[in-house]
Amino acid sequence: MRIAILDDYQASALKLADWGSIPNAAVVPFTDHVHEERQLIDRLSEFDVVLRIRERTEFPRSTLERLPKLKLLLATGMRNARSIDLPAARDLGITVCTTEAYHQTTVEITWGLILMLMRRMSLEAASLRNGGWQLGLGLGLAGKTLGILGLGNMGQPVARIGQGFGMRVVAWSPNLTPERTAPHGVECVSKEELFANSDVITIHIPHSDTTEGIVSAADIARMKRSAFLVNTSRPKLVDQSALLDALLHHRIAGAGLDVFDIEPLPLEHPYRYLQNVIATPHIGFVTEENYRLFFNQSIENLKAFLDGKPIRVIS
Repeated sequence: MRIAILDDYQASALKLADWGSIPNAAVVPFTDHVHEERQLIDRLSEFDVVLRIRERTEFPRSTLERLPKLKLLLATGMRNARSIDLPAARDLGITVCTTEAYHQTTVEITWGLILMLMRRMSLEAASLRNGGWQLGLGLGLAGKTLGILGLGNMGQPVARIGQGFGMRVVAWSPNLTPERTAPHGVECVSKEELFANSDVITIHIPHSDTTEGIVSAADIARMKRSAFLVNTSRPKLVDQSALLDALLHHRIAGAGLDVFDIEPLPLEHPYRYLQNVIATPHIGFVTEENYRLFFNQSIENLKAFLDGKPIRVIS
């Protein structure tokens, strides 16, 4: 049996789990990413099992149909339906299993980005490293307004931390009500008010057909010139052209981004060099704890599949 592990950028898969516990198996990790479908199919044509790390590689029907040896797709994390064609997998007899994930890690990245933006930490650290000293004035959080899109499993802890910093916290999502926000000490506002009045806006809404593009050019245009936008959720929630234009022309103060339309981010992309952007390479879930969970539960899923009793199956 041949097992492929895709997009193992840190070469950590073989270090964090006991793949030797699977009998008669050859495990092949790939540390690079393949963008072209034809290249991906060529890479995986001889594999029986494929493990993918989160949604880094998509599996549409056109790909799955060209992998006749594939019998088990090991996904990681709880959101897979948009990037794996599950009906196609069922039609082709491919079992898809997934794992749990620690979501608090993305909350940590969210607040890291907010603090770096408001306190100008990357610019000041770069100045110090290059022999300089203080460059400008940062912004304190107390008394500022934190606007949260989505007050669910991610938005709620983000809100609590903002309140701990003394921020006014407001929230909006399509189905959010004052009755749902009140227990969290959060004010439910209109979408227009959130974008017009917030000093920091952070996005914590799942990507779906109904939420794609939910942050429009008109929403970005409502933001204060002194406001920041943070996205650690999904890139397609935001009108990317409008965001880039606002950043290039300084119509907003800046952005903190951990997700991008194309990943890895192209070398020439402006997000790599704009000084009003803090960009991190999609590391919201990239922790040793999450990776241990991904790989070890994937081994459990594989063993259960081989025993004829698959677990954590998604459909």
